[in-house]
Amino acid sequence: MHQYINEMKEHEFVLWVIGANAKDKGKFVYELPKNVVEVHEVFLDDALRLKDSGKMLHAFTEEETNSLKELMLCRRPNWEILFRLYHDQKLNPMSFLRSEEFLNILTECCIKDYPYTPFADAFHTMRSMLLPVLYLMGSEVPKADVYHAICTGYGGLLACLGGYVYKKKVLLTEHGIYTREREEEIIRAKWVQPAFKKQWISFFYMLSDIIYTRAFLVSALFTNAMHAQIQMGCDKEKCRVVENGINYERLSPIPLKEEDGWVDIGAIVRLAPIKDIKTMIYAFYELCTTREHVRLHIMGGVDDEEYAQECYALVDQLHLENVIFTGRVDIISYMEKLDFTILTSISEGQPLSVLESFAARRPCVTTDVGCCRELLNGNEEDRYGTAGYCVPPMYREGLAQAMDQMCASRARRLRMGENAQKRVKAYYRKEEMIEKYRKMYQEVEEADGRDRI
Repeated sequence: MHQYINEMKEHEFVLWVIGANAKDKGKFVYELPKNVVEVHEVFLDDALRLKDSGKMLHAFTEEETNSLKELMLCRRPNWEILFRLYHDQKLNPMSFLRSEEFLNILTECCIKDYPYTPFADAFHTMRSMLLPVLYLMGSEVPKADVYHAICTGYGGLLACLGGYVYKKKVLLTEHGIYTREREEEIIRAKWVQPAFKKQWISFFYMLSDIIYTRAFLVSALFTNAMHAQIQMGCDKEKCRVVENGINYERLSPIPLKEEDGWVDIGAIVRLAPIKDIKTMIYAFYELCTTREHVRLHIMGGVDDEEYAQECYALVDQLHLENVIFTGRVDIISYMEKLDFTILTSISEGQPLSVLESFAARRPCVTTDVGCCRELLNGNEEDRYGTAGYCVPPMYREGLAQAMDQMCASRARRLRMGENAQKRVKAYYRKEEMIEKYRKMYQEVEEADGRDRI
């Protein structure tokens, strides 16, 4: 997103961003481009600081009650009614969640759907589910000509709120299928009680439905992701594919690592459970039992501190001396130290790390997620050849074997690296990506009868 904002200097951007913790206010990873004219930050933990304004004075109509019931059941509520209640009329979310009306609706839902679940569990689950949504609907909305969300979920909800308030069009660009990622996370999550996993999954499907329904255009990174959006209810007429693009000229001159007796494997990845760093570490441990002089460089920031500590502890437990956690690094200079890269994610879209590795003539070992297999093997029109190995997610033995095959032959790595670089040069360049996003904005302009957003 930072890249395409920088490239599209003809447009002004207002960043409307959601963070988890208010303590991070104003802490940005990137320097703000000059065409970013405003930044509006919303933090979910501020919802926990809402004060109850006292007894709920609003008398809900039957239509409003039904919309709230549909929201609590994670179906298809009337969002116009909910926006009017919590944005226009500024109802206090905390007062509602402590009201008799909330308890009546919850009781009815529990009798129907959770008759054998402790009411206290349902009460706290429903409050924790609804509070962020009701809070976000009360947000101050920055004025814009179009609201472009980069995910469904809470971000998509805010974009739809903006479209409602100012009667503007909404765009969606999904870099991964957010709802499916949350579903996978919830299935494995320890913080979600088993009885309510289905409810939480339905909650995120509901939040995807609102923007799939209201968006003017919806883009995905690759064809199968677009098919998933359509399968989840998005009108195929509004869908299109906009592939990721990278700065080929910046990465292609990086020299190959000189032969030094070691094979250096790089993982350009943030430390988060969905990236499955633990399987990567276990697979590297198995590789080390059969092959000497290999190193694993894990390059990226910490997304989940608890998970990061578990990864560090696992490396210590396995006595792996050749695993290096670098933190964030300059990929351009660090790539010179690497022979090939690895990605072990449980879920992905079209990973930039793989495209960057390809541009630098480094082949990859990846899990078979997102469009990784297509990146490695090409599509029907692509005759450039194999650029790495693809194995099922969480399959440590397969990952270890694939890494061993890559380590076994420098000539094979060089051949695959050449294939990889040709593929990126032909299909995944930044210039083509930016042009497709420009076209999306032009379609909004034309539909609105305006000259320029």
